[in-house]
Amino acid sequence: MVSPRGIVPLGADFPPDGSGPDSDCSILHLDMDAFFASVERLRDPGLADTPVIVGGTGPRGVVSSADYLARARGVHSAMPMARALRLCPDAAVRSPRGGAYREVSRAVMEILRSVTPLVQPLSLDEAFLDVSGARRRLGGPVRIAAMIRDRVRREQGLTCSVGVAATRFTAKLGSTHCKPDGLLLVPTAGVRAFLDPLPVGALPGVGDRTEQALARMGVRTVGALARYDRDLLRMELGDKHGTRLADLAHGIDDSPVESESEDKSIGAEETFDVDVAEPATVRRELLRLSEKVARRLRASGRMGRTVSVKLRRGDFSTITRARTLPDATDVGREINAVARDLYAESGLAGTPLRLVGVRMEGIVPAAGVHRQLALDEQDTGWRDVERVMDRVAERFGPGAIQSAVLAKRDENDV
Repeated sequence: MVSPRGIVPLGADFPPDGSGPDSDCSILHLDMDAFFASVERLRDPGLADTPVIVGGTGPRGVVSSADYLARARGVHSAMPMARALRLCPDAAVRSPRGGAYREVSRAVMEILRSVTPLVQPLSLDEAFLDVSGARRRLGGPVRIAAMIRDRVRREQGLTCSVGVAATRFTAKLGSTHCKPDGLLLVPTAGVRAFLDPLPVGALPGVGDRTEQALARMGVRTVGALARYDRDLLRMELGDKHGTRLADLAHGIDDSPVESESEDKSIGAEETFDVDVAEPATVRRELLRLSEKVARRLRASGRMGRTVSVKLRRGDFSTITRARTLPDATDVGREINAVARDLYAESGLAGTPLRLVGVRMEGIVPAAGVHRQLALDEQDTGWRDVERVMDRVAERFGPGAIQSAVLAKRDENDV
């Protein structure tokens, strides 16, 4: 049942009472396989034998997702779309449809929450689960993982890969190593056998700079890192970072599954097809992004206090500016007023920009915010107006209603 490296593969049989080699491995990491592309293929059965790429189609479009047929040709996420199509000219390209992906994601997350309330989504297509409380009812972790995979396939028509381990980071590595459509258990007794051959870059927290620093120390694998003197590692990388990496190399990770974790910020950004210098065009985009952020805040029942803007020049140099408001808000007009001021104060008005973004930080529950108007302050009523717009958009689609400024063709009207 257990390989020489301590890995239990898909299809292995386990005792129904959970007393097998997975007995202390209650953390699962589920990762949907090529999620966006798989949803597109599901919606269009005619794509059965065609490589599918999801992403932007403009001059600066990038790949968001590629199925495994396209990946076999060298296509991967974040690749420029033009290059992807040179590698895979027969691919079917689809623009991202966030609403469709969110709908399927919600259904998958509901499957997970029917197993355990301890579910921590990381994105639309992956999540951690702690199934320690579900074992008496459903059996051991591997049996639970197999049941989840079967339900996702039957109910959503999609495949997923699941890693099972005693720690979050090992479970995540497990799901990565069994893709696509796999299940991998890394029992505690086999963690070192699993980790040792991996490159140090596989560990969370090891970016390019840390990997280069470790290479100069002669450390290129996780096993070499585990054998490296801990005190020297702390001297080279810093006390906190060195200690953390030494622990991970030995399979030690006590971070819990946090089911109630929420975004600390909510934002939106846009990359232009060509660099934009006209301030009127930038201001209109800031308005669109501000309203988008406000809708997301209202949908989540939260408000924010700090508005920040991101401005990226054509040479990829980027600046951010932020301002904290006296009161938290979820009103697009209020967010946009600050965003416009920050853009005006940035010194980049008239400078060609590749990307602009708006973000709200200092997120708090809207139910806990009680805004007190000053004696001479008038209630603008924009919050009520925007909530009516939310209801119209929910019923008829996001393009059914928008600010008059955004509907104008003449940029000088902004």
